Amino acid sequence: MKAGLGVDGEYIYEQEKHLTVLKTSLFFANDGFIVYDCKGQLLFRVDSYGPLPRDKGQLVLMDAHGKCLLTLRKKRPSLHQRWEGFVGERSEGQKPIFSVKRSSIIGRCGMIVEMLNNPGEEYQIEGNFGQRSCKILNARKESMAEIKRKVDASRKVVLGKDVFLLSLKPGFDGAFAMGLVLVIDQIHGDDYVQNYYEAEAFPTTHR
Repeated sequence: MKAGLGVDGEYIYEQEKHLTVLKTSLFFANDGFIVYDCKGQLLFRVDSYGPLPRDKGQLVLMDAHGKCLLTLRKKRPSLHQRWEGFVGERSEGQKPIFSVKRSSIIGRCGMIVEMLNNPGEEYQIEGNFGQRSCKILNARKESMAEIKRKVDASRKVVLGKDVFLLSLKPGFDGAFAMGLVLVIDQIHGDDYVQNYYEAEAFPTTHR
């Protein structure tokens, strides 16, 4: 298997590609993502139904026509918040092609991606997703994909964090990269919720 090819060869590009990712909602039903290419064509979408979509522990990455490309499931229990990725619509007994986990169980830390179909191949995710500043690095520490803030060139304004760029290096599977974005968002969201409730339980006293 080629490096970074985990899902669908249709989304592997010969040149660097910049995708626009839109998070459709932060806290309500139908929380999900829409992904466009540089020409404004819809590439991927993710829909999560119900008032508490994060509790389901499963996400589905679809193409523009609703075809399931990738199923992501949270492995329970898991101290490292491990997620597993399955090609297409997951069936009983199907084996995952990759797994993602936090590199440490404490504090804000990076993540490790293991390609289960190719033992020894792995990636690391480093940076701050909350600030939309992350890199997906291969074993040689080369950047294969990057999450960064999007700038409106006409107004020279940095857009809000619900709209950001996913930049792909040539040869790196865009569907695989977007699957990793979904996992990062879930883990980051868990951190956000945990930090929120800790702040509510132990408010800082201002003098």
